[in-house]
Amino acid sequence: MSEGMAPEHADGPSGGAYENLTYEVADRVATITINRIRKFNALNAETEREIDRAVRAAIDSEDVGGIILTGAGERAFCAGADIEMISNFTGPQAKEFAFDGQFIFRRIETSPKPTVAAINGLALGGGCELALACHLRVASETAVFALPEVTLGVIPGHGGTVRLPRLVGRGLALEMILSGTQVDARRAYEMGLVNRVVPAAELLPACRALLASILDKAPLAVRYALESTLRAETLSLDDALYLEATLFGMACATEDMKEGTRAFLERPKRKPEFRSR
Repeated sequence: MSEGMAPEHADGPSGGAYENLTYEVADRVATITINRIRKFNALNAETEREIDRAVRAAIDSEDVGGIILTGAGERAFCAGADIEMISNFTGPQAKEFAFDGQFIFRRIETSPKPTVAAINGLALGGGCELALACHLRVASETAVFALPEVTLGVIPGHGGTVRLPRLVGRGLALEMILSGTQVDARRAYEMGLVNRVVPAAELLPACRALLASILDKAPLAVRYALESTLRAETLSLDDALYLEATLFGMACATEDMKEGTRAFLERPKRKPEFRSR
């Protein structure tokens, strides 16, 4: 791929400028857009560090309840790692890049605030892995997914071999991982790789509407539900059930629980006013 045009600068939430992405907050939703259009929004080390900085800022901000990650333009969500960069890696450098990316993507996956990937085109390699790290995935009808690393003589290094089998099952995951086969949006939906498929023009509105349906619920309950679901993947059944019961107890001790049940029981029933406490 040819070298990209200079991306749009965007002031970061901490005041620093982003070189490779934009960051916007509206209606309690932070939208993080990878902006390397001529590089098909490919990932290099600096772009990954900026994604991490933006995600951390969104998690820390009281003005943000949910996060959307997407790509600039109409052709690519993220075309994966910058091939020119990885072609010059030594083995130790590649391992360090993989570890760094895994750490950043794990932060997205364990975010206490819901994360949604708005997949607007190609989601290849690390781009597919970035989508997999998000809690929910909405794809445009033009989206294409693949883990083509084996065609380059490597393997996925940002969690693809771990998350994809857990999401779609071992057989379907191995078919994608071992063959590098591309999957279109409709097939991705049939596999369970994405939650929804929408026309391209409706992608961001659909993601915002999905988050809005979550953000009007009790924030602490949403946080505990995320924690229980995600941590259960690495626990035994008994330990996962114990964690769920513990978090259920914590939720029942909140003022939001009292407000939610009170609003349900009142006549006429009313919409609860949650205060995240």
